[in-house]
Amino acid sequence: MNDAPENFLQVIESYPKEPRLLLPILQAIQAQCRHLPEEALKAVALRLSLPLSRVYAVSRFYRALSLTPKGDKLVKVCLGTACHLRGAPRLIERLEERLEIKMGETDPKGRYSLESVNCLGACALAPVVTVDELVYGKLTPKTIKEIRI
Repeated sequence: MNDAPENFLQVIESYPKEPRLLLPILQAIQAQCRHLPEEALKAVALRLSLPLSRVYAVSRFYRALSLTPKGDKLVKVCLGTACHLRGAPRLIERLEERLEIKMGETDPKGRYSLESVNCLGACALAPVVTVDELVYGKLTPKTIKEIRI
């Protein structure tokens, strides 16, 4: 995971100095650094002439943004109604065992993070797990081992 200052500074400077662009800038930094480093938030506040408290508030409001580093691979388990009813909680148990981390954690080596989401929009495939952009559907506790992590 690379959060060198020059990386996020280039991202910040590629946007106009318009406060309305706060969220897109934070999303771009997140994509670059896999989290929002404190130094980046300070630089964004300065660039957009916004109070640091506002930048932090937006960073904490959106679940897609994180102040802590995420793993190289992001494993998401859908807990929407269809997925929940079709066994997503049991999938979480198996994934926690397999990855040796709990929901919301990142493994110590930074290889992967495990998160839950409210809906992935793939109810017909419930229960659903994604690994980065790959979608795995109609999973069971037995088939969870087939997921490539």
